[in-house]
Formats: sequence, C-alpha cells, structure tokens
Amino acid sequence: CGTVDLFISHCVTRDMSEAKKQIASAPQPAVEHFDVLVVGAGISGVGAAYHLQDQCPDQTFLVVEGLESYGGTWQIHRYPGIRSDSDLYTFGYRFKPWVGAPIATRDEILSYMGEVIEDNQLDSHIRYQHHISAANWSSEKQRWTLEGTRKDTGEAVRFTSNFLWMCQGYYEHAKGYTPAWEGMDKFKGQIVHPQTWPEDLDYNGKHVLIIGSGATAATLAPAIAADCSHVTVLQRSPTYFIPGVNENELADTLRELEVDETWIHEIARRQILRNQAEFTRRAFEEPEVVKAELLSGVRAFLGDQYDIEKHFTPTYRPWRQRIAFVPNGDIFQGIAAGKASMVTDEIERFTEKGILLKSGEELEADIIATATGFNLSVLGGINFSVDDQPVDFAETVTYRGMMFTGVPNMVWIFGYFRASWTLRVDIIADFVCRLLNFMAAKGYQSVVPVLRPEDADMPLREWIDPENFNPGYLLRSMHLMPKRGDKPEWQHTQDYWLEKDELPKIDLEDSVFKYQ
Repeated sequence: CGTVDLFISHCVTRDMSEAKKQIASAPQPAVEHFDVLVVGAGISGVGAAYHLQDQCPDQTFLVVEGLESYGGTWQIHRYPGIRSDSDLYTFGYRFKPWVGAPIATRDEILSYMGEVIEDNQLDSHIRYQHHISAANWSSEKQRWTLEGTRKDTGEAVRFTSNFLWMCQGYYEHAKGYTPAWEGMDKFKGQIVHPQTWPEDLDYNGKHVLIIGSGATAATLAPAIAADCSHVTVLQRSPTYFIPGVNENELADTLRELEVDETWIHEIARRQILRNQAEFTRRAFEEPEVVKAELLSGVRAFLGDQYDIEKHFTPTYRPWRQRIAFVPNGDIFQGIAAGKASMVTDEIERFTEKGILLKSGEELEADIIATATGFNLSVLGGINFSVDDQPVDFAETVTYRGMMFTGVPNMVWIFGYFRASWTLRVDIIADFVCRLLNFMAAKGYQSVVPVLRPEDADMPLREWIDPENFNPGYLLRSMHLMPKRGDKPEWQHTQDYWLEKDELPKIDLEDSVFKYQ
C-alpha cells in the first residue's frame, strides 16, 4: 500500500505541476493602466466621470459598466410607469440644469444622462459590458488590479489603477428580492418581479395582484390599471406618500420671466432643499403633526369614508423610511375610480388561483407582481482583497460612509435616503478630486483612513441606526455592511444639510488619513 500511495502522490504532484505550467503559459489579458478607475456608469459613475474631467484634467480615468449602456437603475428597471420618486432638480446634477417636470420618467432621465455624456465627450472614457469580478490592492506596487470579463465577447480583461471609485450602486442587479412563500409553485398564473419585468408581458384585461407597499407598487398600479380588468395592491403594512402636482411653480414662473435655465436650476434646487430640510426637522420634532398632514393629503383623494387608518397609516414614524412623492395622486385616483384596490393583510400561502391571506380571504389573480424590494449588494459583489488577503467589509469601519479602514485608495458612493442620491455624488466628487490633487501635489501614492488613538475605545455599531432608518432591504443585509462609530467622521450621517458644509472643510492632513 505504501508503494501505491507513493506512486499516486507522485502522479498528483506531477499533474499539479503540469497544470501550473499550463496556466502560467496560457495567454493573459493585456493590462491597461489608468490613474482612476470608476466602476459603474449609472447616475453616480457618470457624475464621477464629469468631475474627474473637470477638476482633475491631468488624471487618466476609465469607467467600466457591466450593462450594455449607461443609466444603472434606469437601464435595469423597465416596468410600466417607472419614474423618479424624488424631484429632478435635486436628483439631477448641479452642473446640468433640469428643464422638465420635477418627477421624470425613465426615458427622460436616460435622455438627460445621455446629454451629459455627449456634451462632455465622456463616451470615450466608458467601456460597456465589462463585468468586474475581483479587485486586489498591492501595497508593494501601490495600485489596484481589477479582473473581469467582457460580457459581449467572453474575453478576460484586466486593469490596474492607482485609485478605485466605486459607483455601482447598492443593490443586486440580476434579480430583485422575493420572499419564498409557501405554495408559489402551485400558482397557475405568472409571477414577475418589477426589476426583471418581461417586455412582452400581456396584462390587458387581466386581474393583476401587486405585492408591496413602496414606491414601485405605487408607480406600477396606476400605470397598468387602465388596461387591466382590475389591479389589487396587497401590503403587509402601509407606507407614507406625499401626493402633489407634478410641477415646480417657482421654476415655471422664472421661465415665464425668461430667466436663464442655469439660474432656474440653482434657485429651484435651493428652494426644494430648504423645504426638505424643514420637513425633515418637523418629522423629527413633531412627527404626529407631520403624520396628520400626510394622511390628510391621501384623504383629499379618497374621502372620509375610505379606511385611511387601515390602508395608509404606517406604524413607524415619518422619518424612518423614504417617503415617495405621488404625482397628481395617481394611485389614489385609481382607487377612487374603482380600477385599483388596497388590501392590508399577511400572506398565508399561494394557491392555484392566487393568494390565501391569513384572514382567510383568497385573492384571485392572473398575474402576481412581487414589488417586494431588492437585495443589497455591498460594493457590487466584487471579491476584494488587500495583498491577496480577502476583505470582509463587515470588519471595517467606514469613514463618512465613503472610505473604509484597511482599504487604501478607494471611495464608495452611497447616497442619501431622505434626499436625492445625486446630491452626494456631487459633494463626494468634490472631495475625491480635491484628495487626488492633494496627493499628486505632495507626491503621495496611497491613502487609507485609520482609527486614531482617541478612537481606540469608540463603540462600533451597525451601518445605520435602525431607529433612524429601517427599510427591509437594509435590515436584511445589515450584517454585511461596514461598521460605524459614534463620531460624525466615522459614520454615514445621512444628513446632506450637514455634509454639504462639512465635507468641503475636511482637513486632508488630519491624522485620520495615513499616506504613503
């Protein structure tokens, strides 16, 4: 037996050696180097590209995008009626005036982003259908190496970069979140998720059941109601909405006065941000008053006889989840007209005909749409490593929600929950560009945030305080997210009105930054 074992061991060792030689001799993808590599060509990545070109003209950069075109969220989601749930004066970039209605459609947003790319000749800096799977930082070489695949050809790609700017968003693109309900396989109709809505889905004359209570459900229901036999929205618990007219009276008045669009954009942004700051303050200081005002807006469409308490009165305080704007109260108009209805109950199980509720009622449907949210994706699901050692971001501490201890030369854009995402794109871009120019002037090759001696006993907590903000997609994946401290610099404050003043004042020579 010993002779046989020795023979087998020798053969395995020889085979492994031959395999390594073959791998070493196999053609490797050509390596392209850039000063800055941006991952993602959505609203964040396109904004990052603009600011790099504008503020860091001496830096070479490339944007890599896994999809076939720009847009990110607006490229992925194609369900009927898809629109922004915040105004485009603040969701749009500060450098590009928005000239349409405040709440915009998917096509309008993509057109706006396309103009930014074309007007600034950014297209030559973007590579589409490039999926990045791994990123390794080398302390010896002081640079990142990224590996991926061209989805259109299957070719392997490799890039090196001095600085990595993650703009890929915060959720999994391939599929949305759908709970595993009992009996789903028994349903005889079709089950779809808005994130992967089939373009050929025929809902004309059908009974459609939408599961969900957020902005997606409130957008989808009125968009398809006219073509369906009936639309039912099933929610476990209600959410808050702000119904209103889809216009900005101040901006429209300034246009009548023939004021320059650049001025209108800035003035409208300031007005909206001031109003949002006031609303947020009141939501914290007088939540019951704000709650009554929000419910009054719904009651104006549905009347006093409708059960507002059951279907549109959440159990949480108004600041704890994002509040979607409902243009012209369209979902409430659909309910009032009898084309749509709300059901507030819990799912017992799926049946052949639809869904059996815990109350015993059965909702029949031809199509069930699960508008139940998405799966959080930390840093795009890329396998990160530092000096070939895997990075577990849950073991890192975030610096202002954009950098991480132990991870050099990298910034992540994670926007705001209570204000437009793009507001943070602009102010983080200012910081990144200032940091890159500072490092170039000083001759530094890398920077990493480090806990200072005064931070040694700082308690570490979850990424976001659940009492402050608690949507399901975040609570389900909080264990994957970086930790935060109890000091403003060691957390994502989610406060635009604070950050717009604080981030420009960050001292780049503070001991929190360790340079090489």
